[in-house]
Order: sequence, then structure tokens, then C-alpha cells
Amino acid sequence: MSTANRLPAPMGLLIDRSKPLTFSFDGKAYEGLQGDSIASALLASGRHLLSRSFKYHRPRGPLSMAGQDANTLVQLPREPNVLADTFALENGLRVSGQNYNGSLDNDKDALLGKFSKFMPVGFYYRSFYKPKGMWKVWEPAIRKKAGLGVLDLGFKPEYYDKAYLFTDLAVIGAGPAGLQAALTAANAGAKVLLIEQQPILGGSLTYARFDLEGQRAGQLRTELVAAVEGHANIRILHSATCNAWFTDNYLPVIQGKRLYKVRATQCLITSGSFDQPVIFRNNDLPGIMLTSAAQRLMKLYAVKPGQRAVVLTGNDDGYLAALDLHDQGVQVAAVVDMRNQPADRSLLIELEKRGITCHASTTVYEALHEKGMRHINGVELRKITGQGQVASAGMTLDCDLLCMSGGYMPVYQLLCQAGGKLAYDEQSAGFNLSGLPANLNIAGSVNGQHSLDNVLADATRAALDIIASLGLHTTQQAAPLKGEAQVNFPWPIFPHPKGKDFVDFDEDLQVRDIVNATRIGYRDVQLVKRYSTVGMGPSQGRHSALPTARLVAAATQRSISETGVTTARPPFEAEKLAHVAGRGFDPYRQTPMHSRHVKAGAKMMPAGIWQRPAFYGQPAQRDACMQAEARHVRSKVGIIDVSTLGGLDIRGPDAAELLNRMYTFAFIKQPVGRSRYALMTNEQGAVIDDGVCARFAEQHFYVTATTSGVDRIYQQMLKWNAQWRLNVDIANVTAAISAVNVAGPDSRNVLEKVCHDIDLSAAGFPYLAVRQGTVAGIKARLLRVGFVGELGYEIHVPARHAVQLWDALIEAGKQYDIKPFGVETQRLLRLEKGHVIISQDTDGMTHPGEIDMGWAVSRSKPFFVGRRSIDILEAQPQKRKLVGFTLPEGSPQPLEGHLVLSGPDISGNVTSCEYSQTLGKIIGLAYAGFDQSQPGQQIPIRVEGGVMVQATVVQLPFFDPENQRQEL
Repeated sequence: MSTANRLPAPMGLLIDRSKPLTFSFDGKAYEGLQGDSIASALLASGRHLLSRSFKYHRPRGPLSMAGQDANTLVQLPREPNVLADTFALENGLRVSGQNYNGSLDNDKDALLGKFSKFMPVGFYYRSFYKPKGMWKVWEPAIRKKAGLGVLDLGFKPEYYDKAYLFTDLAVIGAGPAGLQAALTAANAGAKVLLIEQQPILGGSLTYARFDLEGQRAGQLRTELVAAVEGHANIRILHSATCNAWFTDNYLPVIQGKRLYKVRATQCLITSGSFDQPVIFRNNDLPGIMLTSAAQRLMKLYAVKPGQRAVVLTGNDDGYLAALDLHDQGVQVAAVVDMRNQPADRSLLIELEKRGITCHASTTVYEALHEKGMRHINGVELRKITGQGQVASAGMTLDCDLLCMSGGYMPVYQLLCQAGGKLAYDEQSAGFNLSGLPANLNIAGSVNGQHSLDNVLADATRAALDIIASLGLHTTQQAAPLKGEAQVNFPWPIFPHPKGKDFVDFDEDLQVRDIVNATRIGYRDVQLVKRYSTVGMGPSQGRHSALPTARLVAAATQRSISETGVTTARPPFEAEKLAHVAGRGFDPYRQTPMHSRHVKAGAKMMPAGIWQRPAFYGQPAQRDACMQAEARHVRSKVGIIDVSTLGGLDIRGPDAAELLNRMYTFAFIKQPVGRSRYALMTNEQGAVIDDGVCARFAEQHFYVTATTSGVDRIYQQMLKWNAQWRLNVDIANVTAAISAVNVAGPDSRNVLEKVCHDIDLSAAGFPYLAVRQGTVAGIKARLLRVGFVGELGYEIHVPARHAVQLWDALIEAGKQYDIKPFGVETQRLLRLEKGHVIISQDTDGMTHPGEIDMGWAVSRSKPFFVGRRSIDILEAQPQKRKLVGFTLPEGSPQPLEGHLVLSGPDISGNVTSCEYSQTLGKIIGLAYAGFDQSQPGQQIPIRVEGGVMVQATVVQLPFFDPENQRQEL
């Protein structure tokens, strides 16, 4: 392995020199060390050109070494657009460049840069649509060039999961401020979660220099990390990114393949600040990096970033970085200070002792380069004569490394997501944050404190405030803040007449692009962003937001505070869809009668969050068991646990009015003691739920909802009533109430044995009536409903009495051979009656007319949710309809999702289908074209293996069309 660019210990906090790794880049073999990133390993081997820019295909190398830019995007076999400066090296890894034509070193598309004047900002908005029809000519060429990496379409999904975490205090960022604050709060008894993006703790203490001797950072880090890691009240998440802030300190934190959903009583953001580049010609070439990037390379990876360096700075940190470079054997040709002099004169004296030249009031005007621009080989220096202006001539220096720092930008993204406001301070030439919500605080450099003493004092101050908010106590005091030197140079922007002075490295945007956007009329920074695409790349404005604000402010003759920066939205970093999907978090719930079902031999199945019996018997005999249960219900009596039905208690003077507005039917005049079918649509007129609405008193309704939909319906009711302000109480009583349905010709006989205070006769308790009484000594609500098409009673009781009710009904039904039946059987029975199951026989676009539910829509009331949309939909020609179909016994049976065809076109799909032993044929429901929906028509259905069957459309219901059985 080449060690020419490797530095000796103690450099290399992240690497293990005893574990060499081999990998390849663009087909060439390289070696690195355990703990290297892809970029650090390549730089150690002398490879600086890692990527090509998005628009002009300019050569690019590492800029931040912290994943804050798109300069290191590379291709892995299974993943494109990987940041090489943060992706951990793996043995045998195959890496390649991306976004080039030919080879990475000799990209044929680099010629695009020579035509940049013909591709001004926003040229695509004005060029590709004129004359009319030209887009069809341009589109193929644009699509061919669009995109960066290549997706692996054969990639097999991997396991990702989620977990919940709860804590008193979440500290985001484990730099000096985060470590100090976490330790202070934990010492007072707070439960602390410390979230750090890097694999080790310390933040800037791991790479930056804070004193002439270069010892303080390491000593302080050792002390703080030891105390934090050994503290019982602190949990640490390394290599974890807090990707957003949501109301009430809800924090999605990504660590590896896990997404933590964190809830914190208090949140402290100690995220630090982003080092900012200086803008000059060719400021994007390999060999040019932020001073912090060079320090990271040396101290974290033991990589010598160059042989001869120039340090361009607008603060004292550049001098400290020059000392670090010199200590590690890098020849420092010069420190170029845009200011008149450093704030700390001892730094200048120290550089003079080392023979390092300093140029004051000077900037780099242009970076010089070798042929092909694959690396810099020098810089042109010029004296600064005004804001963004330089002398007409200067001097050149040879170098292969240029380190730059124009100042710092607070890591504001999460804070602005929380509603924080950025304001520009002209005196410090930087942004500060204010207007944060309660229980969210900041400390450290994100709060404008940059000297190490002030960072620690500010962290202690924030921790003490949090301790008090948590009701805890401590005797610790925060040290007073001291005055500190300015770290931001007011105008580190030096446009060049030949351009290539990049403001946004991701999007190849130059100074003139931003200025021209304002001249065209886009004066608001939000519009400049959308017109020019500044800040839209992977770095999301980390290095471009501040210079863009300055340029827009100057061009529009406003203050930088008035201009501001573009809105920061989640996520903070790009996240994989796998993290969002992850492992489902459905609670596992059982009804109170679960043990009875298991004892009876039930095959359980999930229904929403609940476990329900699918059928009773051997899993391999599903069809036989289901048919036998269906016959038994049709001929005798069966019992099914329907506790999972959603239950909503609606009480109050405006209860009827609420239901009248929420559901499509009319409920104002619904008689007490009667139930009514309840269909609900959303604002788009699509069917979203159904159930039964029972009125037990003038101001008391009990509404059932679908098992999987009740929580959503409850939320909808609360949401709408927050606007309507009706005098009504809405309670979700699903978990509090259990229910069974006794159905079949003998169901009345069974119920009469355990219910003696209700007249159960057909006249005394007719179909769709509701009653309250006692069943087996238990207070109950009884509903005469017929979802399975038989004489039946739903009995709703407090959940604590559910098992008692079940046992009593089983005992009472022994004389009539009562047997339990499952959900699969219930679905077959309801299918025979043509009853629709919401979300199985409907989709996100189904409106009532498509499922023959027009009868359930009141035309007389002035409003219900979705009324206007339904009127609009019904006025349009109907394109599809849910129809019943039959096939002869022995035909290939369609499955849910199989396609209904009309000639070569798809006209619909099967939603439900089963064999009915009662009817002796296959029956089903399917969407078909409206012109295919008349009874007697044949509809072609493509089943397994591509076989076509011709099904016959029939009038619903399939069974007992006169409803004689359920109205007995």
C-alpha cells in the first residue's frame, strides 16, 4: 500500500492501521484502511478527481469531507449518488465515477463548459418550447443526458426497521457544546439522548485547532467523552442523523438501517456551523477544499492533503489551520487573509517564526490548473480594493492545495423547520436565529458563539435552562460569555469577467447566474432559487445560501436580512424510501374472546391491527371449513366475534347534525330505536367508510365503522368539528365495547333463552331496529342487522363482559347446534348478498354511483362532506361500475385483482370472488366498463396463466333478492 500521503500517529482518529482494505475505483485497484471513507482512501493514494459536476461536467474533488456537498458523488454496484467523503470503505468494494461521457479523467462532455455563455441561467425555460413542437425534438436528447448514477433494477430489498425512543432531553450534535450540555443535564438527573452524525464524539474537537500549541482540543475531548460515555443517564447514538424537527420535539433519527422515532420533552440543538467557501474563478477544482476539510483529512484519516498549500481565510481559524498543515509536513506557501490583519496578533507572530508568508487585504482571484483542469497547480493573488473588487494585477504562487474559509453559516435547517427565524447581523456579517418554539433551545456555534470558552459557557447556560424546565435542580453555574473575534468576512465574493466563479457547486451556478436571475425580475430569493435551481442540489444550500443571499441583496439594493435565505424543509439529508417504509408498526391486538377462538380451533388472521378467526379447522382445509360454516349459518345458527368493528359514541344536542354533515344519508329525523346505513365520503366524493348508525336517544347515537378505518373516521370527525364547533362529544369506544353477531334461522330462539327484558318478536324487534337491555345478565345494546343475509342480532357489551357473553350464548345455543364461524365465512355470506366491503371492493376513486349506492345519498339536505364533488361526478358520463358476475362450477376461478377486459383494453378488475356452495356456482364482484354492466352481458376476465373466462353479469344480490330471510 502506498503510504506517501499517510501521516504518522497520533493522526488518524478514525482509521485502524492494522486492518488494510482493498477496493477498486473505475476499474483500478487501490488500498485503504479500516475506518477510511472512500474519498480519504483515494486521496491517500494520490487520487483527487472523484466526480464530474452536474451541468458542465467539470472535474471535482472533495470540498468539505463531511458530506456537505455533491463534489464526491460516486457509483456503487447497487447504489448511485453515494457521497464518497462520508461512505465508509469496505473490503472488496467496487466504486466508479458517474455523470461522464468517455472516462472520468477525460470526459467528452467537459466541452459543455466552453459553451456556458450560451446556457445562461434559466435558458431551458425559454429555449425548449419555441417554436411550438420543439420540445419533442429536445426531449430525447435531454432525457439521455439527464440523471447521474445508474439504478440496479435487480437489487433485492434489505431489512430496515423502526424503533421508538423517549427521553427527557435530546441533544443533537456531540461537539463541545453538545457534550457539555448533555453532561450538565445528566448530572442533574435528566435522561439524555445524545445524537451524533459522526462515528465518534467530539465534533470540531476531533479536527479543529483552538490554540497555538494545538493541544487543548484533544485534551478537552478526552475529558468530555470519557465523562459522557461513562454516564448512566446518557444514551449515545453514533453515526445517526436527526433528519427533521416536527411539532412537540418529534425527531426522526436515522442510524444505519433503523429509523428511530424520538419523542423528547426538551430538545437542544448543538449542530454547529458550516464552513463557507470563498468565491473566485475556478474555485471548484480538485485540490481546493475548505480548511476544515484539510484538517479532517489529517486528524481523522491521517491523510496529507497536499505538498504545498495556500490558505485563504477571512478569520483566525485559517491561521490555525495553516499551523496544522505545517505541523504535518505540508509546505505552506502563504496565508492569504482577506482582512487587514488577524484578530489575534500572536498567530501572525507564530507564522513568521515558521517562515510562512502572510498577505493581508488580499484574496485569490483565480485558481490556476494543469491541462484538463484535473488539479490546481497555482493561484493568482490580488489586493482587495473594495467590496468584491480587486486590483488590476497581482502575483501568482505555485501550490497543489488551496484551503479556504470565508466564515461560517449556522446549521439552521432543523431550527427553521421548527419556525425559527434567521436574521443577518451586519456587524458580525453572519446570521443568527430567533423565534424558536418552547422546549427547543440552541447552544454553541449554531447560536453564534465560536470561541471554545464561549461555546462551553453557552452550552452550560442552555442546559441549566432545560434543567429548570424539567423541574430538576443543580448548583452548577454558567461562566459569563466573553468578547470574541469576528469569524465571517463580510464579502468573500470576487467575480471574474471570465466567470467560472461558482456560488453553487452542485448546480454549476456562477455569480452572474444569480445576478441575472434578479435582473430578469426574480427579486425574491425564493424565486431566484426556483428559476436558477440554486440550493436545490444534494447540499441543499449548505455552501450556497449565504453567498446567494448576499448577491440577491446587493443586486436588489436591499439588506441581507430583508433578502433572507430559502426555506429549509425536511429531510435534512437525503433518506432512502426504505427508511420511511421500514418495518410496519401495527399494534397486535386480540379481542377478549381470543382464547375461546383458539380453543375452538380457529385459524387466526390479521384484520387491521386485530387478530380474528378466519375459519375454524385445519388450515389446509380452508375451503371445506368455510363452506361448512356457511351452510350452518344458512340452515341453523352461527356466532361470530365482531368486536373489532369500530365503535363511536356521539352524544350532545348537535349529535344528529354532526352525523348529517359527516355521512351521505339523512340523520336529523332518524327515529329513536332505529338504525340506518351510514356511508361516508371524503371531500373528493370518494367512498372512505361505512357502518351502521343506531339512535338510542334524541342526543345519543352509536355508530359502527370498519375495523381498519375507525381511527381515521374518528380523526375526521374531530377535524371537521374543530371547524364547525358543534355542541357534541365524540368518543372512540372501539376498545371499550365488544360485540358478537348471532345469525341464522334459529338465532332468535338462541337469544330468547338469555334475553328476557326485550321483545324479540318480528313485530317487537323488527329488522333495523335497535334496543337496550340485558343479555345473560349483562347490559347490552342490540342491533337487528343482516350483513350475512340472515335473521341476526349484533350484541354489544362492555369488553370486560365479552367472554361471559360468548360462553352464555354458546351454552344457550347447544340445543340448536350453534357453531362459531370466521371472517372468511362472513365474507362469503356477505358476497352472496352483494354487500360491499370498503377498501376491498372500493378504491381511492370510488364514488357512490359506481357501487350502486346512490340510494344512500340524501338529495334533500344542503351539505355533507363530499356533496359538491358527488354532484360533479354524477353529472359526468360514468366510466365504470361495480357489477356482480357468475361462472359455472368448475370454471377457473378469478382472484382479487385479475383484470376485466374490453377488447385489448383493461376496463376493470375483480375485487371479490368465491365459490358459493349455496348457489352452486362461482360468484364475484368486479369493476367493468359502464357499457359492460348490464345484467346478462358477458365480461372477459383474464385469470391465472393468461386464461380468459367469460363471466356473466347478474343483478345483485346473488342470494335472497327479496331479503325475506333477514326480515323474519
